[in-house]
Amino acid sequence: MHKQTIATIRKNLVNGEYSSVEICQHLLNRIAASSNINAFIDVNPELALAAAATADEQRSAGVDHPLLGVPMAHKDIFCTNGVRTSCGSKMLENFIPPYDATVVEKLAAAGMVCLGKTNMDEFAMGSSNENSYFGPVANPWDTTRVPGGSSGGSAAAVAARLVPVTTGTDTGGSIRQPAAFCGITGIKPTYGRISRYGMIAFASSLDQGGVFATTAEDCALVLQAMAGFDERDSTSIEQPVDDYSAGLNDSIKGLKVGLPKQYFGSDLAAPIADNLQLAIKELEKLGAEFVEIELKNQHLSVPAYYVVAPAECSSNLSRFDGVRYGYRCEDPVDLEDLYKRSRGEGFGREVKRRILMGAYVLSAGYYDAYYIKAQKIRNLISQDFSNAFSEVDLILGPTTPTPAFKLGEKSDDPVAMYLNDIFTIPANLAGLPGISVPCGLVDNLPVGLQLVGNYFKEAQLLNVAHQFQQATDWHTKMPASIT
Repeated sequence: MHKQTIATIRKNLVNGEYSSVEICQHLLNRIAASSNINAFIDVNPELALAAAATADEQRSAGVDHPLLGVPMAHKDIFCTNGVRTSCGSKMLENFIPPYDATVVEKLAAAGMVCLGKTNMDEFAMGSSNENSYFGPVANPWDTTRVPGGSSGGSAAAVAARLVPVTTGTDTGGSIRQPAAFCGITGIKPTYGRISRYGMIAFASSLDQGGVFATTAEDCALVLQAMAGFDERDSTSIEQPVDDYSAGLNDSIKGLKVGLPKQYFGSDLAAPIADNLQLAIKELEKLGAEFVEIELKNQHLSVPAYYVVAPAECSSNLSRFDGVRYGYRCEDPVDLEDLYKRSRGEGFGREVKRRILMGAYVLSAGYYDAYYIKAQKIRNLISQDFSNAFSEVDLILGPTTPTPAFKLGEKSDDPVAMYLNDIFTIPANLAGLPGISVPCGLVDNLPVGLQLVGNYFKEAQLLNVAHQFQQATDWHTKMPASIT
């Protein structure tokens, strides 16, 4: 059961091959036996099995929904009513929200069964999932390597076949990069497509929720249930949601795909470039046409991002002060001591680094020199994409410059860690949708192909990804440990 896609699970549930309770119990047993992966922060068997039993009753009563009774898990950044939401931090180790995030609410309404909350880099800050207060997550393909971050727990849970689908968030690549490292499919939709209500904020103008699954078809089913306008989120965009599954089997003949020169330079490991060329040939067989394009400000994306994101992080995390909620130090001597020690003890090293960076670039003497300049560069990057989409339908490139690296390999070199997001960050700065799909193996480690589309073109991205997956079998590959 654990190797099945959502589409297969749904068919088997409808046909009575097994019940939702049975498949959920099977997966809960697998999660309990997978402590070496450390993909979960919290698992909730009683709540999950009760929800599964309700789904079975609804199906018996004639209720029909593509996701009814399907098991899943949420990244621990989405607030869940009555269930701990820690954001991977000591600061929120004991925080139990009194409400559900919109994403949680919508997937529950669709009948999905949440088995638990997945591990993550603290406050979504990281590219390796080594910054979690609850310990690092291991990559199921090689447990000495990282799964990527910040949504590493969600990616590892799908790759290890602990759940068929998980939610994640993507601020600078935190869905697409771990999807590539773990050999699964991950989509970040257009900024504003998924409600951010109840999703704990890191960088408000960049954060966007999304989905991990083994296939583009499964991603389409879950994204359909998540997407849509939410009046509780001021950044939510009121625009009709496409039927993401309807066009999955459409031909891609004549589709114009851009290949940015900047994506295929010295930053890209040669074996990954070789796999991308093979993927391009497969898409050409399906009728796609390729055009070389330029994204001339691509090289400025990482420095611009690491000014804008820490600035917003510094502002958003100021609410965690030991006064209202979250971690509070013991026996403070005065208010200043309460602030300093609560934040000093409650936040981890990477979070403190980014708060300090953000406070610096927002300070009176450096605001114009850094923050305003970074926002101008952000506009240039967006314009590059706008120019490109006047010539092509979508853009293809690598998701990451290398396969998954060793745990601890980059922990003492923040700049090397940040450069790992060089190909994913531009889409976040521009607010564009992007998807990563498996396209090969390098030294028995998965590598990902990234597709970036124009605004609200998620259906097109899913169509191309699905067509690629119908022509190849990389998405079916699993870690050797899975039986």
